This record gives sequence, C-alpha cells and structure tokens, in this order.
Amino acid sequence: MMLKKNSLNVFLMFATLIINGVMAQNSYNIPLKHVAYRTTEPLSIDGKGDEVSWQKAPFTNHFIDIEGKIIPKYDTQAKMLWDETYFYIYAEMEEPHVWGTLKERDTVIFYNNDFEVFIDATGDTHNYYELEVNALNTAWDLFLGKPYREHSPVLDHWDINGLKTAVHINGTLNNSADIDKGWSIEIAIPWNALEEAAGKRGVPVNDFWRVNFSRVNWDFDLDEHGRYSRKKNEEDKYLPEYNWVWSPQGVINMHEPEHWGYVYFSEETADTPVNFEIPKDEHIKWYLYELYRAQKKQQNKTGNGFKNTKSLIGKGKLILGEVIKPKLENHSLGWNLTVLSPFSGKKIIIREDGKCTIQ
Repeated sequence: MMLKKNSLNVFLMFATLIINGVMAQNSYNIPLKHVAYRTTEPLSIDGKGDEVSWQKAPFTNHFIDIEGKIIPKYDTQAKMLWDETYFYIYAEMEEPHVWGTLKERDTVIFYNNDFEVFIDATGDTHNYYELEVNALNTAWDLFLGKPYREHSPVLDHWDINGLKTAVHINGTLNNSADIDKGWSIEIAIPWNALEEAAGKRGVPVNDFWRVNFSRVNWDFDLDEHGRYSRKKNEEDKYLPEYNWVWSPQGVINMHEPEHWGYVYFSEETADTPVNFEIPKDEHIKWYLYELYRAQKKQQNKTGNGFKNTKSLIGKGKLILGEVIKPKLENHSLGWNLTVLSPFSGKKIIIREDGKCTIQ
C-alpha cells in the first residue's frame, strides 16, 4: 500500500532521520545502512512486491532531499532481498500524477520521473553501476570507471545482461484527468552481471556493498490534449528537477560514491533481524574523502592544491576516540593521502584520482 502524506508522517520522517544521524552530521555526511536479507521463495518480478519475503523485508528510511535538508513532498521507500541468482530491489513512490514519455532503452531516462540504483561493489568509488527506470519500465544502465569529477569515459551502452524490471501503477499512467496514488518498481539484477566490478564471483554473503537510490521528480505542464511534459519557466528553460535519495549526498551530485549507503547482505532471512555496524575504518575513509574533495577544489580553483590545504591535513581529526592524522605522499604520478588505521592496522590510501585501496 502506498504511504499517504500527513503531518504525522512528516514528524515520523524527521524523527527517523535524527535517530539515524542525518540531521546531526559531522563535517562529513554520515551514510545510512540497511540489511538485505536472503529470500527462500521465488520472486515474481511484477512490480508489486506482494510475496511473503517482501512483506517481511524491512523498508529503508524514507527518502530525503539529496542534500539532506528538505523533506520531499512525495514519499519514497525501498527494500532489498537476495538469493543465489539475483540482487532484488523493490521501491514504492507516492505520486499523484504518474507519467512517462521515454520508451527507448538507454535514452536519458532522468528526463522523465524515474527511480535510480547506484552500486559500488568494492567501495573504492571506481568501477560502479547505475540503473535508471521510468514509469513506462524503460531502462538506462551505465558502467562508470570513475566518477564524473575525474573526467572518465562512461560506458553508456553497457547492459546488465539478464536484468529484470517491472513497474506497477497504483492509478492510471499518463492520465491527467485523475489523481493517482503512485507507482512501485521491482528489480532483479543478476550477480553474474556484477562480477566485473566486484572482483569476485557470487553473493557477498555477510559482507557489505556501497549502494544508493535516487528518485528524480519534475514539475510538469499539460498541453491542450492533457499530455505531460517537463515544466519550463518564462525563459523557456526547464525547471530544476527534485532529487530524493535514500542516503543523503550532502551535495547535488549522485556521483560521489563515498556518500552512498551501506548494504549488508545477511545470510539470514528477515525472520531473524540482524544488526550491522559500519566498520570503524569506513569512518576514516569518510575523513580522507573530505580532504580529497578539499584538495580537488583547490586544484580546480588555483592549481596550487595542497599548498593551500596542507593546514587542513595537519590538524587531523578525532574519530571514534582516535586522532587521525593523514600523511601526504607526493610521487611522480601525483599524490596519495595515507593513514595507518589504529582500528584494523591496515593502511588506507586515497589516490589522486580518488580510488581507495586498503593494504
């Protein structure tokens, strides 16, 4: 059932966000976490999510504006499950006007209202997947070697082989004469299509991946025939879209994978609740990426790089009771930020191109 908007829902959404640390952030955003449970029954990909396993699976937090500041006007939540063949995703989106116009695969789907999936299997911010689907069940899947900030080419025509998606409309599609309740989407992504970036075969049982979800929504206009289109302003330019996400980015940019949420793939079914704690080393990575972004900003602005941000590195940061002071290592190919973790004893390195390695 689609969730209805009212003052109680808004209050509960604020309370949930505060409890989960979104409203009380440090200088870096605190990514959210979620447990994806194992399903033991076959799932029919029909967009409805009415199997027993889906009913028992917990919803994510209510989606929030991408910067983490504004409660959206329409509600969105998602669920996740897995079996030996697929990573399953289900989402419900409140929407009084369900519409879509794009019918060709691999066109720019976010020019319609859509639901988007982002997956970084190794958590190094490189070699990640993006999938967008609109209410017509038209898909656009991409493979990105690096985030856009590193000026890396995008494999636009890369396809998720064996992908299954389905949409269910709780109302009527492209009918401006009535008010809809919303739409839901169900997705099955084969594990073998994700192996290339994951670096290993099979399900990451009892391990986590970095994942995020985004919902793009547009203000709309109607023509004389009642057909929908994106709304324009008086200068004939499209009004900006709304970006509502599961784990807030803190910036209007989904392509900063270090902000994405943590999805833990539990060997248990949803009948056995599991508490997953984000590893302490991940907190260090958040800090290193904070420095990395500051360095990139300086490089783009002045070209001087750490000449102007060195004091920021020297200060260090108190993280989980430990003072973390990174080292700046210059070499012939650029620079690294390096920390020897007091928690795991491992060396955490952020390269100049943003790739994270752990040794």
